[in-house]
Amino acid sequence: YQRRVRGDTVLIAIQSLKLPDNKLIDLYEHIVLELIELRELSAARSLLRQTDPMIMLKQLQPDRYIHLETLLARSYFDPREAYPEGSSKERRRAAIAQALAGEVSVVPPARMLALLGQALKWQQHQGQLPPGTSIDVFRGKAAVKDEEEEKYPTQLSRTIKFGGKSHPECCKYSPDGQYLVTGTLDGFIEVWNFTTGKIRKDLRYQAQEQFMLMDDAVSCMNFSRDSEMLSTGSQDGKIKVWKIQTGQCLRRFEKAHGAGVTCITFSRDGSQLLSASFDQTIRIHGLKSGKTLKEFRGHTSFVNEAQFTADGHTIISASSDGTVKIWSLKSTENLNTFKPALGSSASEITVNSIHLLPRNTEQFVVCNRTNTVSIMNMQGQIVKSFSSGKRQGGDFVCCTLSPRGDWIYCVGEDHVLYCFSVSSGKLERTLTVHDKEVIGISHHPHQNLIATFSEDGTLKLWKP
Repeated sequence: YQRRVRGDTVLIAIQSLKLPDNKLIDLYEHIVLELIELRELSAARSLLRQTDPMIMLKQLQPDRYIHLETLLARSYFDPREAYPEGSSKERRRAAIAQALAGEVSVVPPARMLALLGQALKWQQHQGQLPPGTSIDVFRGKAAVKDEEEEKYPTQLSRTIKFGGKSHPECCKYSPDGQYLVTGTLDGFIEVWNFTTGKIRKDLRYQAQEQFMLMDDAVSCMNFSRDSEMLSTGSQDGKIKVWKIQTGQCLRRFEKAHGAGVTCITFSRDGSQLLSASFDQTIRIHGLKSGKTLKEFRGHTSFVNEAQFTADGHTIISASSDGTVKIWSLKSTENLNTFKPALGSSASEITVNSIHLLPRNTEQFVVCNRTNTVSIMNMQGQIVKSFSSGKRQGGDFVCCTLSPRGDWIYCVGEDHVLYCFSVSSGKLERTLTVHDKEVIGISHHPHQNLIATFSEDGTLKLWKP
């Protein structure tokens, strides 16, 4: 029973139980009494005159039925009249609840609901519930898909148009697959429904046109592992951390860096942020303290990416100085430096990004400003290479992996998406994705859905 009885909820909940007539009569009679007390007279009247248990009561115990009709006709409610000697509303409730409990196998409610809640969150995290699916806990689950085979895209699914002055500078899917978020040149952070290509209005703050916002262009973003927090970095060196459900800003780092933030990522436990910048440094910031805790120095140009490695003891970074560096998280010491690009002019070839392989975390994909993307190991050896085969205009500007690492997707200066199969080592497909320079690419965490965004003011979603 709830504090203020909602007859309909109780009655819906018991529909599936096959209760004996006498218990049903007791329950309905009590709900009629409570409705009369609340002066919900028309509801009490329909329940009393139109439901099977009450019609049965009228036939079996007419006096008890007439007693209810009399109370319904009064302009006041007197509990002493309603409940027999020595009884009261609370006692009657308790007795009925006790009687019903005998018909139901009960689990402590908190535990049951907590387990269901966790199960649903896990299904969301696994991408088995499409965004916006509402679940009826009592009726079972939403439609669940089997794990999809990873396939490269061949066709456009949706286009999201931004103004020319407000194209996206960064974009990320949340790890649970629910959200697609963009950060634009004019500082707006927007959450999209990637199925329809429309702004998510089920987030109250967006429905009220109150968007998350930075003072300058949003240059990078990332989610916490539980998809509840979003961190964003901007062109003026600031970082903000947001609660995605409410849009509120949880933390501000006004002086995170001395120049634009190029990359940001949460630590595994969500207590720290790792960021890289045009100021040539990598820093770690504490969410609790709001302070910068550590700094890693050694790159001689822009740091384009920094990530925690799988063991949690080291950091791996990529820079425009042409190197990939490995750092000790504890001592901030530079443990190793690799130059992925081969050849004479290789010294300063920008390394755009690094991507740890999901199935083999001792290896990572390196994308630099050449026509070749490579898989490297932690000792700096090149394990495998993939080339666009183009001499001119085929240099890569951005790259992403499929969730299980079966595919490497690179976009070239020629606005073409190159799809490399890791197992075959071959270029399996090419696809022109934009008219102007492509800024970035992002893969959904468990669907075959890729987002590309460009200076042409669009974000495009591609599917097989």
